[in-house]
Amino acid sequence: MREQLTLSSHPLRRQLRLTRADRVANRKRAEDSDVKLFLLSFSAFFVCFYTLIA
Repeated sequence: MREQLTLSSHPLRRQLRLTRADRVANRKRAEDSDVKLFLLSFSAFFVCFYTLIA
C-alpha cells in the first residue's frame, strides 16, 4: 500500500516548522507577485501595441 504523503511527513518540512503566520505571509507574497506579473504583462502589451500603431 502507498503511504499518504502529508505536509509534515517530509523531513525537510518538519525541520522548517512554519507557523500559521509564516504561511499567511507566504500566501500574501504569492498573491502580490501575481498582481505584479499581471501589471508587467499588461504594460508590455500596451507598449507593444502602441509601438505597432505609432
